[in-house]
Amino acid sequence: MRELIILGTASQVPTRTRNHNGYFLRWDDDGFLFDPGEGTQRQMTLAGVAAPDVTRLCVTHFHGDHCFGLPGVFSRIALDQVSHPVHCHFPASGAGLFDRLCWMWPDYRARILREEPAFGERTVLATSSAGSFSRLEAVRLSHGVEAYGYRITEPDGRRMLPAKLAEAGVRGPLIGELQREGRVTGADGREVTLEEVSVPRPGQVFAFVMDTRVCQGVYDLAANADMLVIESTFLTAEAALAAEHGHMTARQAAAVAEESGVRSLVLTHFSQRYTDLSRFELEAREVFTGELHIAEDLMRIPFPKRAAA
Repeated sequence: MRELIILGTASQVPTRTRNHNGYFLRWDDDGFLFDPGEGTQRQMTLAGVAAPDVTRLCVTHFHGDHCFGLPGVFSRIALDQVSHPVHCHFPASGAGLFDRLCWMWPDYRARILREEPAFGERTVLATSSAGSFSRLEAVRLSHGVEAYGYRITEPDGRRMLPAKLAEAGVRGPLIGELQREGRVTGADGREVTLEEVSVPRPGQVFAFVMDTRVCQGVYDLAANADMLVIESTFLTAEAALAAEHGHMTARQAAAVAEESGVRSLVLTHFSQRYTDLSRFELEAREVFTGELHIAEDLMRIPFPKRAAA
């Protein structure tokens, strides 16, 4: 199962209807918690996200609306006695801040948390040949403090065709052997190749971009993403203010998505000055033609179906 659960959509100041930031991505057996702002623990409860669901925690930068929920989340992880490792990613320059926000019994912390910070222009944080994703990367962004966006990439694969497998006499353990080796001898003694009984299955990509001006890093993260979650703190009328404070407008975020071939765009991180979010949709639609979501607290967004090969 793959879906995005919006825990909060506010920027610096929460409102009566919008909690501070927080985003949970279910990706098969993995659970990614991004930028847990103040109140995230409660929002997780309301959304039905349990502490053991979290396997990776990703912080883009150490402004309060993106990290003040860490003590509560860590306390809940300890209270619920989570036993699996929780990999924690954040800017390396903020290691001291992470340490102060990480309220947890020292022995438990040492056993559970894996601190794996981002540094430089681009950091490969995780690779896997057996998991549901092959690569987790952090890419530097342009904000007032050191900030990174995150990109999850699934490897390309192949989808098996049951009718073709049956026709070729490939069944049971032979299917696994065929997937591993690329060819196998079928029940009738004929050699069968993987290409004969399957079709290409493109890997999927998720990108997460928070507080930043438009920069090359935004494009690197967004490139051909199936889903892009991106800040749109301001509308175009406040473009100068957005640039001054290291943010984007809805139109800028949507333009990046359109140019980058994004399939599903999620706009979020709205300034408290705006009460009518339909204006963000109107502005984004001026330049973006794909699937568009204006994030709301506790919204659940299914991950897009796979693109055709």
